[in-house]
Amino acid sequence: MLKPPSISEEELIQECKNGNLKQQERLYKHFFGFAMGVGMRYLSDREDTLEVINDAFIKVFRSIGNINNVQSFKPWLKRIVVNTALDRIRKDTKYMHQSELDEASEIGYEAQVLENMNARDILSLMNKLSYIQRTVFNMYEIDGYSHEEIGEILQIPAGTSRVNLSRAKDKLREACRLESMV
Repeated sequence: MLKPPSISEEELIQECKNGNLKQQERLYKHFFGFAMGVGMRYLSDREDTLEVINDAFIKVFRSIGNINNVQSFKPWLKRIVVNTALDRIRKDTKYMHQSELDEASEIGYEAQVLENMNARDILSLMNKLSYIQRTVFNMYEIDGYSHEEIGEILQIPAGTSRVNLSRAKDKLREACRLESMV
């Protein structure tokens, strides 16, 4: 049996805009790994992440007609996955530990704390953080949000965002030290 010719991402997205279900499935499969990577940074449970990814793709397919530039699809998808994960965290987190800024410990920035670790090791360490610490760390360090933006999105004071980032970094440093001792 002959394999159908592969189509470009641009054609794939255009077919999805036209409502082609088979191409929507192809788009899902094509970007699944990317979306899972983004989702796993926010959620430690694979099943929760799969639910978030599926919800995100439903949002993508509902709104794909609004995207004009194919080159902006991947960043657009990433933003949808992040926002869907944040929605899930907000829903699941009934009580977020809030602290005053002055409770944060002073930290020194170590330039290359994670240099000898692979992605799986880093994800494993990230899973040791609380939901709020992992979320703030991802949003600030990886996705580039400011503390004010994080506070607005998570409905916490910007100072609480700073405290949680500081605590996340402290926990990651301590976990790295323990890992290096083993």
